[in-house]
Amino acid sequence: MTVCAIAIDDKVKGRYGSGMTTAKKKKPIAVLVTTAHKGVFFGYCTNTKADIIALTGARLCVSWSADMEGFMGLASKGPSNSCRIGPAADIDVRDITSVTKVTAEAEKKWLAATW
Repeated sequence: MTVCAIAIDDKVKGRYGSGMTTAKKKKPIAVLVTTAHKGVFFGYCTNTKADIIALTGARLCVSWSADMEGFMGLASKGPSNSCRIGPAADIDVRDITSVTKVTAEAEKKWLAATW
């Protein structure tokens, strides 16, 4: 009995942790998400493998110009001045066809983009 009491006391004192486990929070990463409905969204997420991805600070690319060289150019270079980028909102994206990591250079352009 005494050994058990010591183990409980040690947990309370933090020698073996709190006795409770907590999941580590993942740092959100900048991504470009495309959908089956031709949506192209920039935003931040922590899970790129889910069927529904929660994007924070999401921005819709309504249209992009030929200088982007396709939607992957939006992920590697970021939108140019001739692209139409909507305002930011937190959204859940469904019917996902791709999730592309965004470069640091492109992220800066996405954040600075105006209509």
